[in-house]
Parts: sequence; structure tokens; C-alpha cells
Amino acid sequence: MPLVRISLLQGKPAEFRRRVGEIVYQTMMDTINVPPKDNFHIITEHPSDSLVYDSEYLNIERTDGIVMIQITLNEGRTVELKKAFYRRLAESLHEELDIRMEDIFINLVEVKKENWSFGNGIAQYVE
Repeated sequence: MPLVRISLLQGKPAEFRRRVGEIVYQTMMDTINVPPKDNFHIITEHPSDSLVYDSEYLNIERTDGIVMIQITLNEGRTVELKKAFYRRLAESLHEELDIRMEDIFINLVEVKKENWSFGNGIAQYVE
């Protein structure tokens, strides 16, 4: 069960934000085995003073077009799957929305299955 947080600077149209979420979800299904309907996103726009990033960290030149994507998901995927996911997601966002590859920042946060409740106060993955 991934929980996806997408952060970007204010000013992008609603359709752009919606499409970023769709691409992230489709790529998760295609590369890291996320099942259908397991689609939970929080997409937020930020004023320029509240989305902080280094424009040159690791010699990658970033712009205000940066899109930060953080995904909390169950642990256990291989490094190869993660690398394939990063690559395919960056390629898809670039191809479909013309987001610069350098402006796509992705972070995976792995957790144990007991760290989820989908509702009703129940840990569905461990019940």
C-alpha cells in the first residue's frame, strides 16, 4: 500500500497535477507490483519560500520546475526494482509532461506491514 506525496511549486494547472499522480500510480503498478485500486495520493503546491531544495546537490542542476515525490510503501522490493521504478518514472514524467529529468526527485520510505490502517481502526495487513 503506497502513500504518495507529491510536492511542487504553486502555479501548475490542476490537470498537470492530476496527470503527475496518474503517471506515478501507473508506473508503480508497472514496475514495483502495486495492485489496482491501491491508489492514495496527497498532492500539494507550495509557495516558493516553503519548498526548499538545493539547485546543485550531487551536480544535478535543478530548477523551480522541481517535483518531489515521496512514497511510503511496504518493505521488501529489490534494489533492481527500485532502480527500474526511478528510471521509468523519470522517463514517463519527462516524455508525457516535459518535466526535466533533473527536476524529478524521488524518495521511497519503506515500512513494515503493521504500520498501516486503511480504516476502521484495524491493521488490515496483520489481522
